[in-house]
Amino acid sequence: MKNYLFRSNNINKSYNNHKILNNLSLNIEEGDIYGFVGKNGAGKTSMLRIILGLIYPDSGEIELLGNTDIEKINLSRAKIGSLIERPIFYGNMTARENLQLIKIQKNLENTIDLNKILKLVNLHNVKNKSKDFSLGMKQRLGIAMAILNNPELLILDEPINGLDPIGIKEIRELLLNLNNKYGTTILISSHILSELTQLATKYGFINQGHLIKEISSKELHLECRNYLHLKVNSISNIGKIIEEQFNTPNYEIFPDNTVNIYDKIKIENLSLILSKYSIAIYELFQNEESLEDYFSRLIKGDNNE
Repeated sequence: MKNYLFRSNNINKSYNNHKILNNLSLNIEEGDIYGFVGKNGAGKTSMLRIILGLIYPDSGEIELLGNTDIEKINLSRAKIGSLIERPIFYGNMTARENLQLIKIQKNLENTIDLNKILKLVNLHNVKNKSKDFSLGMKQRLGIAMAILNNPELLILDEPINGLDPIGIKEIRELLLNLNNKYGTTILISSHILSELTQLATKYGFINQGHLIKEISSKELHLECRNYLHLKVNSISNIGKIIEEQFNTPNYEIFPDNTVNIYDKIKIENLSLILSKYSIAIYELFQNEESLEDYFSRLIKGDNNE
């Protein structure tokens, strides 16, 4: 039986008569790294704020850590850690001092080992004031503050936004460690989709406030289309040629003289036929649809409904 840490049913939210969330339903299982994917303004942050109790839905139901009663949901939020937007801390304090202050403010147990948490986020040997931290170090301190209460569910909104490649790698390794070693369930919103493919075990795709699809990483891999990519000297008649010679409408033509063909065709036949029409091939290789491409395809299909 699946154990869900969070579920929502038909959540709706509007601001100034503009609908932000439209019958949105999410299902986050224990142990997931759930990648929450959507364009800016799609409603991701609003949904995260509803989970945290920072705002409330106009209608719909939520279940948090097995609780559906409002009072019990509010109590269960003590078992959630979060980092929404930028972390807030005292710049004149060290990482340890900031964590100690949060520990006091939240009346957390004395058994919490700050050394362990600082080591986990690789700040245990840092003595500098946090105002002098790099952006990556600030994000790691923010995550340390979020996991101080040993949360069952960790919610992160764009945690790698603006980081350099080293900072992104550090955050990725930290999150994988939290999930694999400590069993922390993570809900992560990010527009850097290539990075999510290295983290997420499940995805929820949102467009214009409603959920288009939920899918596991294994299912996503099966649904991502393999395609033949080619770059040519002219695309003026190539669509007609592909349809007539290979009997397929499953292709895309792009302004940079590139073409993706999604049906299986023999490369040698393609090269031979295009050469007869004086079309030169500059690039030709097999590829797999990326998460960005898959999401774009979902959005396109959703908008056409």
